[in-house]
Amino acid sequence: MSATRPGTALMPMLFGLATSQVVHVAAKLRLPDLVAAGTSDAARLAEETGTDPAALRRLLRALACLGVLVEDAPGDFAPGPLCDALRSDVPDSLHGMALVVNGPEAWRSWGRLEYSVRTGLPAWDKVVGTSHFDHLAQHPDEAAVFNAAMEQFTLAVAPQIVGAFDFSRSASVVDVGGGNGTLLAQVLASAPGVRGVLVDLGAAVVDAPRVFDAAGVADRAEVCVGDFFEHLPEGGSVYLLKSVLHDWDDEHAVRLLSSCRAAMAGDGAIVVVEPVLPDTAGPAAAGMVMSDLNMLVNTGGQERTEAEYDALFTAAGLRLRERTPIGPFDVLVAGAR
Repeated sequence: MSATRPGTALMPMLFGLATSQVVHVAAKLRLPDLVAAGTSDAARLAEETGTDPAALRRLLRALACLGVLVEDAPGDFAPGPLCDALRSDVPDSLHGMALVVNGPEAWRSWGRLEYSVRTGLPAWDKVVGTSHFDHLAQHPDEAAVFNAAMEQFTLAVAPQIVGAFDFSRSASVVDVGGGNGTLLAQVLASAPGVRGVLVDLGAAVVDAPRVFDAAGVADRAEVCVGDFFEHLPEGGSVYLLKSVLHDWDDEHAVRLLSSCRAAMAGDGAIVVVEPVLPDTAGPAAAGMVMSDLNMLVNTGGQERTEAEYDALFTAAGLRLRERTPIGPFDVLVAGAR
């Protein structure tokens, strides 16, 4: 038996850029939606998507190799095991994430990973000419795609977050950087009588009324438009930060946590929902480690270990009270020292 060549396992990594773009283009053309709805013929799919028939079939074959589709007969495709995960009409799909993670600006920024590694600065700012969040504020269409992706991703983990912390014991919850209010809506729906305030930039909260209405909590939810570094509503029982601290470096993270501590009621709590890196990296931590690099490249932020979060809390005059793992995230609860 011949030994496996050392480069065999490395080769798929070298072509990872191709895989990510196959998935991105499939999501952009909504191919999983069309195939799931019954359009199976490659020629018909090309007609409906306005693409070159021969080129599209090549893309469809790639999707079949990835498990998104299945090629039952030459040129005839059916949903594969990963099809629903890439559909735009399935609540917990990653369709929006596929559009965002491999969008033009993010794609160009990852191409400058070496710049970020050498300088510690986000390549996004250098490539695009402005910060990630300023760019979204200036491009409403892209902000809508980003917000939709965050909504899909948040809906998938909201039940675990609600189950990990008893929000019903709070008078009010301030969702800091909560986007369109998806998580806050789920929190309020699980805790009748609790009031909520959503704090984020205008481009992020534009769909909040729809989200609150759909969840039946509009009468208990308020939207506060603004920069959470400049102002936070005071007196909240809980300040909730999901996927916010990892967008920022330590200096900004401590500044935000300090503002939350200063604004919250005396016996209040700060609930942080983020991935927590293990102390040493290995295959099991690949998703979090890649997310850490994504933060470096796109926003200048980072994922952190429990010790690093504890250091942030300490610097902000807080103490980590408890940590509850919930799949890809951890729920960290901190209070004033």
